[in-house]
Amino acid sequence: MNDEMNQNQKMPFGWALFCIMFLLVSMVLSVAWLNIPVHINLLASMAVTLGVASLNGKKWEDIFSYIEYGGKICIAPTLTMMIIGILIGSWIASGTVPMIIYWGLKLINPAVFLVATCVVSAITSISTGSSWSTAGTVGIALIAVGGGLGINPAMTAGAIISGAYFGDKMSPMSDTTNLAPAVAEADIFDHIRSMVYTSGPAFIITLIFYGILGLKYTGQNVDSEAIVTTMETLKATFNLNPLVLLPPVIVIAMAVMKKPAIPTLLVSSAVAAAMAMIFQGNSLTEIATIMDTGFKSETGIHDIDVLLSRGGLQSMLWTASLGMLGMLYGAIMEKSGLLGAFLEKLKFFTKSLGGLVTVVVLSCTVLLAATASQTLAIVVGGRMYVSEFRKRDLLPQTLSRTLEDSGTIVSPLIPWSLCGVYMAGTLGVPTLTYLPFATFCWICPILAIIYGFTGKFFWKTGEIASKRTYREAE
Repeated sequence: MNDEMNQNQKMPFGWALFCIMFLLVSMVLSVAWLNIPVHINLLASMAVTLGVASLNGKKWEDIFSYIEYGGKICIAPTLTMMIIGILIGSWIASGTVPMIIYWGLKLINPAVFLVATCVVSAITSISTGSSWSTAGTVGIALIAVGGGLGINPAMTAGAIISGAYFGDKMSPMSDTTNLAPAVAEADIFDHIRSMVYTSGPAFIITLIFYGILGLKYTGQNVDSEAIVTTMETLKATFNLNPLVLLPPVIVIAMAVMKKPAIPTLLVSSAVAAAMAMIFQGNSLTEIATIMDTGFKSETGIHDIDVLLSRGGLQSMLWTASLGMLGMLYGAIMEKSGLLGAFLEKLKFFTKSLGGLVTVVVLSCTVLLAATASQTLAIVVGGRMYVSEFRKRDLLPQTLSRTLEDSGTIVSPLIPWSLCGVYMAGTLGVPTLTYLPFATFCWICPILAIIYGFTGKFFWKTGEIASKRTYREAE
């Protein structure tokens, strides 16, 4: 009750703006000039926010409850990150990742690699409902294949992320694809059909963009000797039995069966560990060590050793701790009322439909930057604007689609968000480096805003068939 009273207490807009600007400006200065670790920068931003909350009458007991709330909501994603570290190590040790790299180098032409990478990532993400699982499994293999073909790693990472987020967004098994319509009071399949109008064109534009980038590699002299050496080394080092592809098959099968992500990843890791012992000759102690500290490749060929020396629970601790700090900062901003005070001011710009859509997109982006969380961006952003969409008699799926076009899709583009931290850590490419090539992720919100100002695909009740409307909810 005391927490609710504190949340409902109005916080000054000036202080809210100060806290958000301190985070954003200090992050830019730290990354671009001062070279201060982002963990320390987030801690400093959190300290400033705690001070502002205290100056505005919040008691320490209340502030500590905000931190506890943040801790609770970051447990699941933090655990998922650690398990994916285990998964990556076990997949490499089992021969799964080397097998994918081997056949990728054998079959994929450099000119079509980026398009193929985006499509494969999309299919995997639609099948599993998880952009994180896609990046942590086929993503790291595709990064390795791209390296072998001489493709810029930032381009490869951008293509993986574009495909993974398109698939995540369109999959009925995805958590955000279920969350957004629930928040906006829409039917999930109406929601998915509605997303076709932004995600479809954005994905096509993205593939064309990657096709154009691929022209750079058409007719290019690929180092065929290096590719042959890589393939021969992989074949000599690992037993590339077709059965080593069982771990990814298990991930897809359990996702189709709608099993939760954490047990799915654990089962796949356990099967990969068994494969490593059966086919690669690892002992139980060796595979347990690999799951903890990662796979250490010792082929003697530098490029291959760099490609394969990764994974392990310990490798994800930097990523997990940064994500945790971001979530704690966001929880303090949300629960103290500072975030609400800032977002309330944005409602002034919602008089036209275009203005409303722009404000929803900006609100979700600010929420992502301030809280580091997709979930909070969608939930808080969605509930703030349901009444505005209801007043205009718009269908609920137009709001849920806009929430995904920003709250879901923009998340990997923010360096300190959970998704940005995870993608950069897993793929080994900094967020700001892959950002220009994650084309799908910045085209979607732009299309949403364009549609808002033109009125295209923002349907009112009765204009198209819909299982739910805001009229029925009244």
